Amino acid sequence: MKEPDKRMDPWKEALLCYEEISEEVVVVGGDLKEEFKWSELGKMIQEGYNKCTGDWVIHLSLDMFIHESDIKKILNCLKHSYDVPAISLPKYKFFEPRRYEIKNFETVIFNKKHFKNIVFNGGGDLALPTIDKKVLDQSNTRIIKYPIWNYDTTFRTQEVISKDRARFARAWNREFGDFGDRGGPTNQEAFTAWYNMVKIRYPLHTSTVDISKHPKFIQQKLYDLSPKQFGYDLFGLRNNVSFNFLNKLKQKKIKYKYNLDSL
Repeated sequence: MKEPDKRMDPWKEALLCYEEISEEVVVVGGDLKEEFKWSELGKMIQEGYNKCTGDWVIHLSLDMFIHESDIKKILNCLKHSYDVPAISLPKYKFFEPRRYEIKNFETVIFNKKHFKNIVFNGGGDLALPTIDKKVLDQSNTRIIKYPIWNYDTTFRTQEVISKDRARFARAWNREFGDFGDRGGPTNQEAFTAWYNMVKIRYPLHTSTVDISKHPKFIQQKLYDLSPKQFGYDLFGLRNNVSFNFLNKLKQKKIKYKYNLDSL
């Protein structure tokens, strides 16, 4: 957690959620420099993991929530999962509060008691969880159907998004020698690349939900979105997108395959 008010992260709401889930909350990231090294992200996550004292560890970024109605169900699943190193949850990705996409399955719950060698150093971004140098993902973890509610950039203004994306783009370039799909080092380049991604992804947000169905911790913040914040109308994009049948079908197939509840 690095300057969360300045970055417009929903940190107060997130901590309320995490406190309801767990016996302890460990916060890291406060000492991350403005111009950081990309490899420091995995080390930061590892630091938090190492500080956790419980049998199970849940790793969530400040824009990720678990619904209060699912907490007991998830904890009950843990009682019967002592034989697996990690558990993956479907990630419901929100740009704005009334539409979402089931984007992927995030490995966020870890069996620290029975698996001592989990390390956050894998994948293309050097921060995914691994065991014996093998990434823990949906192919080799237990999947349970209770989702993560993810509000990436929902509460940020264009100015905050531009600066933050450029900062991460520069860190990526320092680590890997290119900007990949992150645009470039300037605020405008980074924002343009990100917004182009949004234009591609938003038509996949075919599932709908009312704000009253969101986790209780975040509902008021969603109701209070202002026109300057991305989640209000996606900077004008929300009313200029159609959601075609094929995209709807893809999302329905994922829900059917994994027995995911409709929100």
